[in-house]
Amino acid sequence: MTNAIIEAVGLTKQYRNGIRALDNVNMTVLGGQVFCLLGPNGAGKTTLVNLFLNFISPTAGEARVKGIDCHKHPTRAKRNLAYVPEKVALYGNFSARENLEFFTQLGGVRHLTRKDYYRALSEAGLPERTYEQPARQFSKGLTQKLAIAIALARNSDAVFLDEPTSGLDPKAIDEFERAVRQLKTHGKAVLLTTHDLLLTARLADNVGIMRDGKLVLQRTAGEIRKENMEMLNLVIMGDLFTQ
Repeated sequence: MTNAIIEAVGLTKQYRNGIRALDNVNMTVLGGQVFCLLGPNGAGKTTLVNLFLNFISPTAGEARVKGIDCHKHPTRAKRNLAYVPEKVALYGNFSARENLEFFTQLGGVRHLTRKDYYRALSEAGLPERTYEQPARQFSKGLTQKLAIAIALARNSDAVFLDEPTSGLDPKAIDEFERAVRQLKTHGKAVLLTTHDLLLTARLADNVGIMRDGKLVLQRTAGEIRKENMEMLNLVIMGDLFTQ
């Protein structure tokens, strides 16, 4: 598939104690799409993301970014991806712009001007007054948007968002959604793990539901809108899913 940016192909992770955290997962995210991954705690969502980041090694299968195997060629793969965890680590004494400059240059992007940094901050939804403000003064919502600005400035083709709205108030979630739509506008492939069905219904182009390490259900956004949300919640919790 020519526009495939994020691909899991038969991806499996089994630990030495025999626990299979991920079991033969296959999925694809195209450029300009958001794939929301739902499931209870321990379902395998974060394990899947960690395999793309090469934090852990697969037992079988491949995690690919732009066709590059993330385990065999981690440096090449990481040039094409950005990661926004639930808890973003920034330099508190650095301003938003200084954090942006530091992390983009760390990722090998060294040609940007101050105007470019301000543009990325604006597109991610940060108010202009925060551009030179120390990051230690930021709310969680502003911190998450700064992480998205880093992804925009680095021009990463694949963006992984792991439970990014956990702990955000409704206004911050709304602003976060606008920032994610900017990623879509720029043609990024976004893999977002979440527990939030309503966020998923608003943002997702495609949805996957994980349980016990397996991707038990995949739907398009159109199919999700036709589904009963309560039924989907039951599937996530396992009450309607049988092996």
